[in-house]
Amino acid sequence: MMNLAFTGKDSMVIDDYYKEGRGINLKIKKLQQAKSLNISTKTQVFADYVEVIFISGEPENGEALILDFYHSTQKFKDFSVTVLRDANGVYRAPLTDNMLGKWQLSLHPFNGDWKIQKVVSLPQTNPFDLKP
Repeated sequence: MMNLAFTGKDSMVIDDYYKEGRGINLKIKKLQQAKSLNISTKTQVFADYVEVIFISGEPENGEALILDFYHSTQKFKDFSVTVLRDANGVYRAPLTDNMLGKWQLSLHPFNGDWKIQKVVSLPQTNPFDLKP
């Protein structure tokens, strides 16, 4: 047991608190930028695809966006999809993974200027707000 205590690595312990603190400040800055741009969406996760409709603050150039799925307890299930805008202004991406459980969804552009996020339990039959 002593050997495990001294040689085992606890992944929950953060070695560099300063670096972690700067990362948190950067996340807050991205959320504040999304708030200042008044970004708000209705998002719905179906069995085989996800759909994002902008209520306000839609990117003017129609650029592709990244939607990250972070599982609450099982990191190996985390993944990202690229959502593309169709001719009607609806952003969609295919899904192949089992979406059962509690997830944090994070939507952001490729350049990372802003971010909106929400924790949701899936599956859900109704669309939900995704905003800062």
